[in-house]
Amino acid sequence: MGSPCELICEARKRADALELSALVAAEAWRIEDKFSRYLDDNIVARINSAAGRPVDVDEETAALLDFAVTLYDLSERRFDITSGVLRRIWRFDGGDQVPSRQSVEDMLSLVGWHRVDWRRPELQMPGGMEIDLGGIGKEYAVDRCAALLREQGGSPCLINFGGDLVATEPPLRRRRWKAAVEGDEPDVPNRIIDLKIGALATSGDARRFLLKDGVRYSHILDPRTGWPVPDAPRSITIAADTCVQAGMISTLGMLKGAQAENFLSTQGVVFWCRR
Repeated sequence: MGSPCELICEARKRADALELSALVAAEAWRIEDKFSRYLDDNIVARINSAAGRPVDVDEETAALLDFAVTLYDLSERRFDITSGVLRRIWRFDGGDQVPSRQSVEDMLSLVGWHRVDWRRPELQMPGGMEIDLGGIGKEYAVDRCAALLREQGGSPCLINFGGDLVATEPPLRRRRWKAAVEGDEPDVPNRIIDLKIGALATSGDARRFLLKDGVRYSHILDPRTGWPVPDAPRSITIAADTCVQAGMISTLGMLKGAQAENFLSTQGVVFWCRR
């Protein structure tokens, strides 16, 4: 998941807590092993190494691809799971190494879902192109783990995968969970949110950015240009029923840049937007 993952739960016995933790860990690792772009023996690796050949995918992968297509259409091509190749030239490590305009232009030939032939269950991409499900995988994993915990029942739980959260039900002792949203300084909260049940997801550049000549470059890239989205908020936090829904809206809001607040106000969710 590329981030700390934790489960907080209220259980009657230590053994019950350990059992729930093992359940969540197993599902998180299953999704990590299946969809991580950092591994060379999973479905994403097969797709990315196909060199123009068609690849048949399973039902779970097909559902995630369909969801990615929906986001691609809703965002007017701003959310694009083929844009991960831009990481080859953009390294958001807090430094000042901004790529040249020519290197960005050259990389754009490998970006664009419109170049992909997706006819469920068959996916075919031009050689050299890749997919990266990192933009939706973590939220999907949180929701999957929450569903498994609800099936077990009996113990209020909070799942936190790198700041993407789901509370299965309110805690018994405190009536609500407290979630901190990070500010400019690492580990210093900008906001504390009370959460009884449901999901929170945050998109932002607190940890991933470049800074050169007084200009801060966010890691939120517009795949149509290859450059960071101009005038994007520093962070957007969304409260919603599911983590996938919260993550989708927070990401789309960031991609809207200067129009983020206008977009968020039409979505019927509670949100916090930090400039």
